[in-house]
Amino acid sequence: MSGSVYGNLFKIATWGESHGKGIGVVVDGCPAGLTLTEEMIQVYLNRRRPGQSKYATPRRESDTVEILSGIFEQKTTGTPISMVVMNTNQQSADYSDISTYYRPGHADYTYDEKYGFRDYRGGGRSSGRETIGRVAGGAVAMAILQQLGIHVCAYTKSIGDISIDYKNCNKENILLSPLAMPDLQASKAAQALLDDKIKELDSVGGIIECIVSGMPTGIGEPVFEKLDANLAKAILSIGAVKGIEFGSGFQAAKMTGYQNNDKFQYNGCEKVTKLTNHAGGILGGISDGSEIILRASIKPTASIAQTQDTINKSGENIKVNIKGRHDPIIVPRAVVVVEAMTAVTIVDLLFMSMCCKMDNIIKFFQPIASCPHDKDMNC
Repeated sequence: MSGSVYGNLFKIATWGESHGKGIGVVVDGCPAGLTLTEEMIQVYLNRRRPGQSKYATPRRESDTVEILSGIFEQKTTGTPISMVVMNTNQQSADYSDISTYYRPGHADYTYDEKYGFRDYRGGGRSSGRETIGRVAGGAVAMAILQQLGIHVCAYTKSIGDISIDYKNCNKENILLSPLAMPDLQASKAAQALLDDKIKELDSVGGIIECIVSGMPTGIGEPVFEKLDANLAKAILSIGAVKGIEFGSGFQAAKMTGYQNNDKFQYNGCEKVTKLTNHAGGILGGISDGSEIILRASIKPTASIAQTQDTINKSGENIKVNIKGRHDPIIVPRAVVVVEAMTAVTIVDLLFMSMCCKMDNIIKFFQPIASCPHDKDMNC
């Protein structure tokens, strides 16, 4: 299937299906010499692992990663890094009747129209389990960014109509909240909302906010490889995402130019800063040194137990009740996926920016090109 590779110089290629033997990723373009272990990857995979609370699918998977290539003595070798997570808790029988009809809100119909055939077990390639490969690849990108002092942090900003209060937020709360919310008061209110929706056999969506700090200026390639354009593609490629915004986003449409423009100033160290960050850290598709702020809108889980209208493959109008094990909300487990795709995109564009100026190229190759014995030994 085409369309499973993302990136230019730093690439990830995900593979596998929800009820296949396993899910995995091949990471290409990672430099040699990066410390990388399965334990480092597992930290991120544990954050998206199912079955950790009543607000996630009860499917029990350890999601244990195995690195198959590209690592020697806990260091990357510069060759492709292949990783796999084996599926161990499939219940494909739950999905046998789906082969005859199309679930509302899912990709069943469009996959059939495109390929004339589909893996109906849990959605196959369109399942949320595909994101395992993204998270594993993103963990490699995170390790690179940490070496550069760049940090990516995502969290649940809102669920339904309940939003966090930034005055109550603490970064440590993200891992304490079952909904990945930095405001524990908002988390409790959102949990009550979800409890009601579970009783009603329904689901809700929400918004994930992601902040990138420590970004250098000048990252992003005009015109078709802009930083915000590539981030938008990366985030929107996540199955449940239906919208994205940067900085003030859609609110900018209600502002005047004077209100929306970020005024520049020099700080005490002669460093260029901005008084505001309505642009979300990106101007002209290039990072401006401020925090990158983006938000992704996540739709409600499509698989709900309420009776719904749909059609079968025989062209009949029917009513269905979806079986299987599903998340009442996608947002909390998607937080680390947003982080992963953000990290992959930034690393890719960082690598591309290394060759945008002759000064960079000369700085890198000059020590190799010059030899102290040139005149005497004709080196």
